Amino acid sequence: MSEATKRKIVTQEVVHGEVSLSKNQYIVKVLESKGNNLHLVEEESGHVTLSSMPPKFRKNVWIKRGDYLIVEGIKEGKKVTCEMVHILYPPQIEDLKSENVWPQHFHSEIEDVTDNKKSFTEYRNSKPVVSDGSDSEDSLEGNANQMNRPVVYLSSDSESEDD
Repeated sequence: MSEATKRKIVTQEVVHGEVSLSKNQYIVKVLESKGNNLHLVEEESGHVTLSSMPPKFRKNVWIKRGDYLIVEGIKEGKKVTCEMVHILYPPQIEDLKSENVWPQHFHSEIEDVTDNKKSFTEYRNSKPVVSDGSDSEDSLEGNANQMNRPVVYLSSDSESEDD
């Protein structure tokens, strides 16, 4: 199987896949990325631990702070105690809430996320906002990434004085 086909299958599984919790799985919230495919997550109890990203998700799906995951516990882990199984998007979160599986600890935090966050397909299918042309070029700001370098002008008088 080619790399592109694998990426497409994994992405479709994550975005459109059905979500259910099995015996050893639970929901966590991503607090921050620690690098090397490790993420600091908060469990329902408030306990903070490290979660690893399995190789099938690496370079195929990205997560960020505030996302919710379904993880599975790792028995032999000391620092890393769980591994990601599924990344949750707002429609999947709504399904879990309707099944009364969503943790109470995350109920208050999720209200604004599901209202304001577009799903991946809604974002991709949305049309870009087109300007009516009323903005002038004067309203554009300068590039903040470039340093302001001093400009030195040499006049012909200063060159003649040096001779």
